[in-house]
Amino acid sequence: MPFDDLRSYIERLDEEGQLHEVDREVDWNLELSHVAKLNEERQGGGMALLFNNVKDYPGKRVFTSAMTARERLAIALDMDQDTSLMNLSQEWVDRIHGNLVPPKVLDTGPTKENILLGDDADILKIPSPWFYPGDGGRYFGTAGYLITRNLKTGRLNLGTYRAMVGESQELCIYMIKAKDGEIDFRDYQEAGIPMPVAYVSGADPTLFLCGSTLFGLEESEYDVAGALRGAPVEVVKAETSDLLVPASAEWVVEGEIVPGETRSEGPFGEYTGHYSGKGDEEQYFIRVKAITHRNDPILWSTTVGRPTTDTHMVMSVNRTASLWNDLRRMQIPGITGVYGPPASAGRMLAIISMKPMYHGHSTQVGLGAFASTTGNYGLKTVILVDDDIDIENMDQVMYALSFKYQPEFGTQILRRGRSTPLDPSLPRSDRFMTSRVIIDCTTPYEWGDEDRPARIFLDDDMAAHVKENWSEYFG
Repeated sequence: MPFDDLRSYIERLDEEGQLHEVDREVDWNLELSHVAKLNEERQGGGMALLFNNVKDYPGKRVFTSAMTARERLAIALDMDQDTSLMNLSQEWVDRIHGNLVPPKVLDTGPTKENILLGDDADILKIPSPWFYPGDGGRYFGTAGYLITRNLKTGRLNLGTYRAMVGESQELCIYMIKAKDGEIDFRDYQEAGIPMPVAYVSGADPTLFLCGSTLFGLEESEYDVAGALRGAPVEVVKAETSDLLVPASAEWVVEGEIVPGETRSEGPFGEYTGHYSGKGDEEQYFIRVKAITHRNDPILWSTTVGRPTTDTHMVMSVNRTASLWNDLRRMQIPGITGVYGPPASAGRMLAIISMKPMYHGHSTQVGLGAFASTTGNYGLKTVILVDDDIDIENMDQVMYALSFKYQPEFGTQILRRGRSTPLDPSLPRSDRFMTSRVIIDCTTPYEWGDEDRPARIFLDDDMAAHVKENWSEYFG
């Protein structure tokens, strides 16, 4: 059954022994984030943490480390906890491929339990953490998403963009160029009118999973999330605009982004393991007009930073799923697996297993990955391997790179691709373009039997015999 809200997900984590509640008072200034980060660096990704006693914020809680473990990602998707990351992505693709489920509009919901308007809509009333010493401020938005409406089509978009606390009624938004929210804003700029927005923290986890991935410009994450969760997302009308927000959201910050108005934002410790922004870069900001929240509200945060955090695990699953879905839509045959490892945040590097079926097939797959909606943005490396390689097993991938890859004909370099400005391998002055490489470790289709290496395999009957009598060998 899909989760109704963040709280039902937290309750399920508690039932499964995946949650730890921190009752000791913690300071929102560095202490909270450091407890969370050191927890996440423990073997297995640590525990999900619910901080019940945040300094200066009685009755307001912070939830972190939600998805630093594969088991908690599986729970969020209502799947068996033993499911591998690649199989989580495959199930994701199967649920949403060719399937959209629009949201269900309600008259009201728990997110309306408290409505703050005018001067009462003070962003400093939210227990936003200060994560790292070099950050430029406190960040309300790390595990949330900005809701915008396309002025021409009416499509609602949910996009995960970092949001830094400014003045009491200003929330700075870092919308990277050509992300859907930024594209939406262009139409408002041309029309010379403010863009209504709502920033959400804490709802059904599938909304964050969808808000932090890539879909077609005309698709609404609400519709995709409905397909992913197997039921419509319940939404209500915002207080100050016609935007629809999750009915069960813990926090909703409403306002508008005004063309031409900017504020300094950053730096911020990003998922690349490096700071992005220099603190003197101007970004758009939300003029806050209203805040709604539940009773005893929970702010969902992620520490971001170096791997492996919620961000890396989530992006491993959702970027793998969206890339796989893109490739399926292209109808390229022979693809048996797609995997974006968590350490690459699921986006900088993709490993694809395949069965070559015709001349140039592997090149088609590699170029298809870069040409896709997902791969076009930030993907730098595609590693192609034969279908007998377990692409989640890095030893097997290293084996393929060592024994099946010939640099001279297995390497193709592309020189002009769209980059993310967060990539620290590029100079800060030029981060919007990147080079790309296809590393082809597949056995060439055109090789004849005399050139094709013979695979080693086990005798099926003997392997079955050994498994049946395993305890006699190792009892």
